[in-house]
Amino acid sequence: MTETLVKSITPRPVTPLGILVEELETTLKIAKQENVSDELAASLQKVYDLASGIDPYLDKHTTNESPALAVLAQKTASEDWSQRFDDGETVRQLEQEMLSGHIEGQTLKMFVSMTKAKRILEIGMFTGYSALAMAEALPADGDIIACEVDDYVAEFAKNCFQTSLHGRKITVKIAPALQTLQELANAGETFDLVFIDADKKEYVDYFNLLLNTGLLAENGFIFVDNTLLQGQPYLVPAKRTANGEAIAQFNQIVAADPRVEQVILPLRDGLTIIKRK
Repeated sequence: MTETLVKSITPRPVTPLGILVEELETTLKIAKQENVSDELAASLQKVYDLASGIDPYLDKHTTNESPALAVLAQKTASEDWSQRFDDGETVRQLEQEMLSGHIEGQTLKMFVSMTKAKRILEIGMFTGYSALAMAEALPADGDIIACEVDDYVAEFAKNCFQTSLHGRKITVKIAPALQTLQELANAGETFDLVFIDADKKEYVDYFNLLLNTGLLAENGFIFVDNTLLQGQPYLVPAKRTANGEAIAQFNQIVAADPRVEQVILPLRDGLTIIKRK
């Protein structure tokens, strides 16, 4: 197995919990080298065991992903995204860590079932894991419109959709998301559930466009990914990237908006659920 392939299959930690576990692992190694007291070593080990055990436990005790989703995830992990960008095949730098994955995919499926949504709008699709997961929970006459700006990943996702009977429920719109949203609004389209996972700097614009037009159904829900972006929103501003600052501002704007009520779930990289009041 080549070094490039190993790197593509082994994801780096990108969630607050994943980063915490990595830091604790480093701290444990330092503690052993420094010969700290047995009491401190035992305490650090307990903290590490508690933190590192969460994600594997959730994965083991959550309903298995479908074969089609498993194949999609594996194909995404095996793709050399850096090379695709270097070759000009993708319009931006992509990485396998952008995949929503098993736990979040199953969570979204649950919410689709619970809300009895029939029409879904996905803003930012990547390779289509979340779109296909939600499609699996839709009734036969349900549909998803997925917005994606990158031609390469759109084709990648559509090829994966063909392996599932639920893939026919998904229509991919290739264009900047705000452009597609405005076109859908102008056409009078309405959606029961919206999932946002695109350009973090445009989250506020997506949010306002959904509320200021008829895109979001009267009793519809907005789900927003990455709202705890690697822990950056609750760290001091100096510790934030441009995306971290954008998410921090988005969270503040949503919290202050009298039109909605919301909750942030500490799921993976943060998942916010928003509902009109």
